[in-house]
Amino acid sequence: MQSKSLSLPDSGFVLGLAYALLWLLLQSTEQPFWMLPFGLRFGALLIAPLRHWPWLIGMELAVTAAVDWHTGMPMGWMEFLIGDLPEPLTVAAGLWLLRRANLHASLRDPEDATRLLLSAVLIVAANAAVDAVLLALIHHASSSGMMIQMLGRELLSNYLGILLIAPLLIMLLRAPPTRKALAALLMDGMLVMLPAIAILLILFRHAAPQPEFARVLALAPVLFFAFRHGWRGAVLSLLVSSLAVALADFQSKHGPQNAAGYLFLAVAGTGALMLGSATDALRRSSERVAEQNVYLGAVNRRLDQLARQLRDAARGNLQAEENQRRHMAAELHDELGQNITAIQTHVKLAQARLRSAGMEDISTSINTILGYMRRALHRLLDDLRPAVLDEFGLLRALDEGPIRDLLSTAGLAYHTEMHGDPRLLDEDTRTAIYRLAQESATNAVKHAQASEFRLRLRIGERHGTALALLDIRDDGVGLPDRLPRDGRGLQGMRDRVTSLGGLFRLRPDRKGVHLRVLLRSSNTSADINRLA
Repeated sequence: MQSKSLSLPDSGFVLGLAYALLWLLLQSTEQPFWMLPFGLRFGALLIAPLRHWPWLIGMELAVTAAVDWHTGMPMGWMEFLIGDLPEPLTVAAGLWLLRRANLHASLRDPEDATRLLLSAVLIVAANAAVDAVLLALIHHASSSGMMIQMLGRELLSNYLGILLIAPLLIMLLRAPPTRKALAALLMDGMLVMLPAIAILLILFRHAAPQPEFARVLALAPVLFFAFRHGWRGAVLSLLVSSLAVALADFQSKHGPQNAAGYLFLAVAGTGALMLGSATDALRRSSERVAEQNVYLGAVNRRLDQLARQLRDAARGNLQAEENQRRHMAAELHDELGQNITAIQTHVKLAQARLRSAGMEDISTSINTILGYMRRALHRLLDDLRPAVLDEFGLLRALDEGPIRDLLSTAGLAYHTEMHGDPRLLDEDTRTAIYRLAQESATNAVKHAQASEFRLRLRIGERHGTALALLDIRDDGVGLPDRLPRDGRGLQGMRDRVTSLGGLFRLRPDRKGVHLRVLLRSSNTSADINRLA
């Protein structure tokens, strides 16, 4: 559940008043090497609508004037124009230009974080340049070394102020953490951050070089939070670690504060924000990939289901076709076959009378025609339903049946190599293997101009499923470059294999055609054990 974010008031006066109160609160925390009010100004102008900017800048100038009066500083138009007015106007002008150049108050992506940090550097540099010009105009006798030192400290303090405050405002007003993420942050804060701060304060109480080591140690939790909680963890941990370092420096007895430690804090804090932003982007990318994988998994399961349904439908059509072929074969055998036999019987009975009448050649012609009809009927019956498959079984039908007769009649050498038990296969698979061999032999005789035809069949079992690997080759002229449009033999073979959920591969060799088919039987393990 998303935590409720802090919303900006719609009234410019109320927004300016809240800004002024925060300004007063943070001004009391000013130190030589960090300037939190500068970060508040940068963050407020970055997030607030342009129409509220006059209220923000006006309230800030009013509060600054009140503080100057309360502390007894000299007040006048010249002091106001040179001392108080240039800085907020410089920041406002720079942010106005950068916002027009598509600067957003966001640390969601590494690109957004880089753009925001570079904008902070540009604003700080522009403000330092304006201050340098004003100092040069006012203090003509100031040494260049002192001016450079003052401007360098100003650059560091202003940039640290932006680094500590602006990302915090963005998190609170634009991208608050979820309740779950906030609970995890609090838990890790108690388990990691509090012990680290305790160690930091202990080390600062000892003589050097422990304080320098303590500053480095203070950033270890920041990197941990950046890895674990993204840029929000980096923002909160960097703020807590910086406050701890400032408190330790305040209580330290080792002389004035060192700019090198705060420079290291600025560099490491910048890297931590970039690391946290990249971690968040990588985590979102991983989540999107996981969601896509879940979606693709569901789609693949649906496709598998549809493929199974299509295979079942094709298998049902194949079974219906085989049943229709079996029915037609039985009808032709019973009706036409019996009629041919009856005609032959009547001709044989009338043969003596035809001979006495001098028409013996008629009976001979009729018997010849009937012989042709019977052979044609046998070929038709074999095409409709291979009776040899039922009579001999798959292996003998392939080795000794009509396929060998067809090839031998055409003058092709027929070589077979078969292994395994065909009883492991269901009837549809056995029929498909015979049909594929029969169609391949017919193509070799009609089109291949081959002299040799080889058939290899291996039947086995793997993981409870019976498999059949059929390998058929010839040494003919191979496949033509363009298959004839009316040729349905190869397409029928492919459809038959696909309907059974098998794999069909037809490829031309250097000489001839090579067909490889893998079929899986629908028999279950129980059926296989029973048949075995």
